[in-house]
Amino acid sequence: MKRFHRISCCAVLTASTLAMANAAPADPVKTIDTQKVKVKIETIASGLDHPWAVEVLPDGAYLVTERPGRMRVICDGKTSDPIAGLPDVYARGQGGLLDVALDPKFAGNRTIYFTASIAADGGSGTAVFRAVLPPDERRLTDVKRIFVMNKMSRGSIQYGSRIAIAKDGSLFVSLGDRGEQDRAQDFHDDAGSIVHINADGGIPTDNPFKDGAKALPEIWSKGHRNPEGITFDTADGKLYTVEHGARGGDEINTPEAGKNYGWPVISYGRNYSGTKIGVGTAKAGMEQPLFYWDPSIAPGAIAVYRGKMFPEWKGDFLVAALKFELLSRLDRNSSGKVTERERIFDGEFGRLRDVVVAPDGALLLTTDEDDGALLRVSRAAE
Repeated sequence: MKRFHRISCCAVLTASTLAMANAAPADPVKTIDTQKVKVKIETIASGLDHPWAVEVLPDGAYLVTERPGRMRVICDGKTSDPIAGLPDVYARGQGGLLDVALDPKFAGNRTIYFTASIAADGGSGTAVFRAVLPPDERRLTDVKRIFVMNKMSRGSIQYGSRIAIAKDGSLFVSLGDRGEQDRAQDFHDDAGSIVHINADGGIPTDNPFKDGAKALPEIWSKGHRNPEGITFDTADGKLYTVEHGARGGDEINTPEAGKNYGWPVISYGRNYSGTKIGVGTAKAGMEQPLFYWDPSIAPGAIAVYRGKMFPEWKGDFLVAALKFELLSRLDRNSSGKVTERERIFDGEFGRLRDVVVAPDGALLLTTDEDDGALLRVSRAAE
């Protein structure tokens, strides 16, 4: 197996980015008591423009996306210039450069996947790209669009979109309803769905509608409003999403093949005007959420904690929230019931967009701000 040393990421830094990265952030280290453990929060990088997603590279550096359309490497506290070679993105409203994920064999093939909103005839929509990040980490190569939602639309809200990679290397991608709620019930429209594609954009053989007769072949599940979080539980391989409701009704779901999760026919929220959504909270043939929030917390991402650093949180859901600027910790009992146990960092760091469990068990958070940051949450000394 090839080994790529951390010096490669530091070598791409220029004088301008060094000046920005070396500026000492205010209060770079904090400690906070949670219900079960005291944690230390370090500011790894600041001055980022709405950082949307983070991944940990094999050498310990961080790969971060910024919504306006930039991708950077952060190494030893220093932030690189934007990586060249990215496609044009539609960076308006909630759109732009969004999630990033490493191929399971990244250490050998240097392949990454990322999502973005792009402009096309009829407006804009969510697309998925595959590319290679060479060892010098200056420019993406072999960039290929492997998926784009089938219908563009006007407006710049509710694109989704996160990537979860299955054990077989296939991709599950969350797509929002684009603010046009009825699209989430149209099985021949990608909006408001979880799609499942192979690494080359092809259709997996286990997709529920692979023949395309009753639904688009890439669709895995439907009836989602705006799922901005998606992840696998590594313990049992189950897929989970977290999605925005309207006024209330943010949900955690476990998308299963061919199932309908109800939006906008059923919801635990209400329209922003205060009026009722659909037929209420339940209907035959539509799935119930594992958990819902009312009022909304505006969830940005979800992780299932399986790290070693915080055994107290084993198996818990961790949900980054934008509206109340917090990390929600939820546990599950033996029957699978989900309960929110605590809200961490309430208002301490701004709007929390991404939450990732690093290989060492620490948490990584990004803050969705003009002056955004990458934070590392580790166990504080007793």
